Amino acid sequence: MAIIETRGIWLTTTDSKVLRSKQGIAKAMDFIAQTGFNVVFPVVWNQAVTLYPSQTMQQTFGVEIDTMCVGRDPLEEVVVEARRVGLKVIPWFEYGFASSYNLNGGILLAQKPEWGGRDRNGNLLKKNGFEWLNALNPQVQEFLLNLVLEVVKNYDVDGIQGDDRLPAFPSEGGYDRLTLTRYRQEFDRDPPPNPKDRQWLQWRADILTDFWAHLYQQVKAVNPNLLVAIAPNIYDWAFQEYLQDSPAWLKRGIVDIINPQIYRRDFKSYQAIANQLVTQQFTDATLSKLAPGILMKLGNYCISPEYLVQAIEYNRQIGIQGEVFFFYEGLREDNNALAKVLQNGVYAKSASFPTLSDLSRGSESNRKSTSIWQGVARFLRNL
Repeated sequence: MAIIETRGIWLTTTDSKVLRSKQGIAKAMDFIAQTGFNVVFPVVWNQAVTLYPSQTMQQTFGVEIDTMCVGRDPLEEVVVEARRVGLKVIPWFEYGFASSYNLNGGILLAQKPEWGGRDRNGNLLKKNGFEWLNALNPQVQEFLLNLVLEVVKNYDVDGIQGDDRLPAFPSEGGYDRLTLTRYRQEFDRDPPPNPKDRQWLQWRADILTDFWAHLYQQVKAVNPNLLVAIAPNIYDWAFQEYLQDSPAWLKRGIVDIINPQIYRRDFKSYQAIANQLVTQQFTDATLSKLAPGILMKLGNYCISPEYLVQAIEYNRQIGIQGEVFFFYEGLREDNNALAKVLQNGVYAKSASFPTLSDLSRGSESNRKSTSIWQGVARFLRNL
């Protein structure tokens, strides 16, 4: 029987030179396909620049493309080389609503200071080093939507992907003049000074969810077969900290693939979160959309071969049909050690990337095995 599962890998510009040359891209696509993957997620929006010539950026900020890519179109090169070896391509808008990292807003807010997010003291919204655009501002939302739409209209891609910054906004934000006015008009009072007030969290999260619903509809209007993916942080932490309401996205049917970042450095921690997702957040109807993000490499950390295999095998055991790894360079560590583990083991048999109907429905056997697992999990919880 044919195997259908998501086997994805992120391509970054951070700590990687793959996207810096056409030759590097071609070589990487060969390697990724040979290793057993079937989809790549190349970054196209990072550090306030695009990895493709963008008319939206040119018209709004006068910067058409990342300066290191002038004269090239890395996204088009990825599409051509990925198609050559049978890989799907889902561009990843990594920076989302972030404006800059430790640059006080960078080029975006230097030109459009009114687009900046604000905390309750009126300061530029900053969290973990990132300065943020105001994700609740309709103009900012329109800007991000236009970036996404020019990609799906101009490139032969299979979908697009948001992440822990799209749709997202630090919960400390929302105290800008525009959002305050909107809240006062609706409730006839100021929002709570406590940014973690549940109603205030939900109100802002709903604005982001409505934005994503609109983006989803606009992408589908271009091509109904395009996939809309998001790689959020783990709920409910992601809701409390970044207004990411993933249960609402699933309920409203505005995400086709969801890749929660289970970035844990040991298998037991990964297993606990995977169990929680399957038993508490996903149902038989939505589990086919789940393909968790797994941390392969970050800085000096690299996943062990044992943990890598355990995570994939455990995913299949509990009905999760796929995963996406962060990030490509992890495959190349230690003379391609992890790539060899995948190629000769869990990814030895090729797998087809799921179609939209696969993701909406899930296979019959997947649903049955998942139902059995969920039944056992519920029984254990109720003991």
